[in-house]
Amino acid sequence: MTNSEMMDKVADLQKALRIDCEKCCGLCCVALYCMKTDGFPENKAAGVPCRHLRSDFRCDIHDRLAEQKMKGCLGYDCFGAGQKVTQKMGEDGNWKTNPQKAKELFQTFTVVFQLHQMAWYLLEAREISSDQKQQTEIMALIVENEQLTAKAADAMLNTDVAAYREKVNRIFKQISHQVAVMPANKKMTKNFLGKNLSGKNFDGSDFSMVLMIAANLEGASLRGSNFLGADLRDANIKNTDLSKSLFLTQMQINAASGNTETKLPKNLVRPLHW
Repeated sequence: MTNSEMMDKVADLQKALRIDCEKCCGLCCVALYCMKTDGFPENKAAGVPCRHLRSDFRCDIHDRLAEQKMKGCLGYDCFGAGQKVTQKMGEDGNWKTNPQKAKELFQTFTVVFQLHQMAWYLLEAREISSDQKQQTEIMALIVENEQLTAKAADAMLNTDVAAYREKVNRIFKQISHQVAVMPANKKMTKNFLGKNLSGKNFDGSDFSMVLMIAANLEGASLRGSNFLGADLRDANIKNTDLSKSLFLTQMQINAASGNTETKLPKNLVRPLHW
């Protein structure tokens, strides 16, 4: 693969990982298990349509989600899995027109979501890495990811996601060690629940998988900080520069509380509900 072909592939994948609800049949509003306590309209079993899902697969309270404190809905992002799976069905229709295929469709959605989420992180890992051999390995995983998601829906259900994730996690671990400033023998606490971290210097810190619900990060210095899998629900990131932070996703940003002064990485967009 030439460098030009590689860059085109990366650009196409970046676009594919952005949600496009207009091309989806409302999968996130049907396929997922939801709880009212997590900021969804109701307790809902997986495979049951949300009561607010219209016949055209749009949400009838979408413009009032913030007003009604639907934080779960506002925060969710499928990494483009919804439109990918909807398009994959093609002439087979959707869960509504072809109920016999509904279960398969929902299961495929969860598989593609996981693969797309890993692809998102791999693209960033490729940018971060300065090692040519490692970049080649990352690109090979990206190509494999595309091959897995290109399978037919029934074949995709047999995908060994755990085996692929193991290979991906090995790369993430390497990258995390490369970017970390904190000494390896100094453990970062895994619980910043509700903590006031305003204005503190966390440059190069490893927040991966850290619980940061309702933490106050306003004005904190987070250059090169690793947020892989961190729980940022209701975290205060107002007036905070996250532009050089690592492994942030749109879902994390959607779930946090920011403002017009919050600076984001170039691959993320400012949520409208801020």
